[in-house]
Amino acid sequence: MNKEKKLRVISYGEVLWDCFPGYRNIGGAPLNAALRMQSLGCDVNMISAIGEDTDGSEIKAFLEKHGVGTTGISTIAECPTGTVQVSLNDRGSATYDITYPSAWDSIPLTETAIRLVSSSDLLVYGSLACRDSISESTLHHLLSAPVFKVFDVNLRSPHYTAETITGLMAKADFIKFNDDELYEIAEALGSPYYSLEQNITYISRKTGTPSICVTKGRHGAVLWQSGKWFYNSGYNITVKDTVGAGDSFLATLLTHLFHHSSGPQQAIDTACAMGALVAENEGANPVIDKDRLKTLMGGKRG
Repeated sequence: MNKEKKLRVISYGEVLWDCFPGYRNIGGAPLNAALRMQSLGCDVNMISAIGEDTDGSEIKAFLEKHGVGTTGISTIAECPTGTVQVSLNDRGSATYDITYPSAWDSIPLTETAIRLVSSSDLLVYGSLACRDSISESTLHHLLSAPVFKVFDVNLRSPHYTAETITGLMAKADFIKFNDDELYEIAEALGSPYYSLEQNITYISRKTGTPSICVTKGRHGAVLWQSGKWFYNSGYNITVKDTVGAGDSFLATLLTHLFHHSSGPQQAIDTACAMGALVAENEGANPVIDKDRLKTLMGGKRG
């Protein structure tokens, strides 16, 4: 990708409020990824839906303030803007109670959405937005466009089926899992294997997807791309909360692979460092100091 030309990215799916005990933050995996990619120099637009309410207006204004395009965000009068109740355990790991129905369950297929996708380089999408047939139908229509498709698997029980995930994987050019998601989906597809690498290549063969990345929490990540393996073993930080860490990881990985034209090893190293620093801070979208990022990458891996 030419460094002088901004990478044009569409992020499709949920925009919402993450509600923690005592405070709340704007979030949603597609929104988190969009914000991080925009901050890293990409030209990003969201396709989603908000309610006709103050929560929705605040989300839209927040995205506009941070340079993320909002023309693809529809307003749904019949449904409220999405909210999620987030609980953190003593290690900062999160569980989620996701309100249904929310406006982003009814993302309509609009001419604006079609135009945005057809003029973009990457379409990043997850599985949660497919828990309702309206948003699922819109996504599958947009996936027919000739654009590079990135599937961020984001399993939130009970909001998915193996059939839904399989259909979304089949249309992807690049898939990102965490390790638990990888093993669950590989087993559902009939994998006879135990190791991480064997299951990655098994899914690659079954779905025809040439590039797969798997995050492993504090232990880093592995990237399978063009028949080669790339590893990062993680960075030693103190976790405050893990909300949004995987989203910023993916955003950074994609930006370095497709915008900065970094090699895969540099891309996965930088992505793991970014994910670690997000987990070291409170909330999904902290501002990450570039000097802190460089310092972390320059030290020994955990």
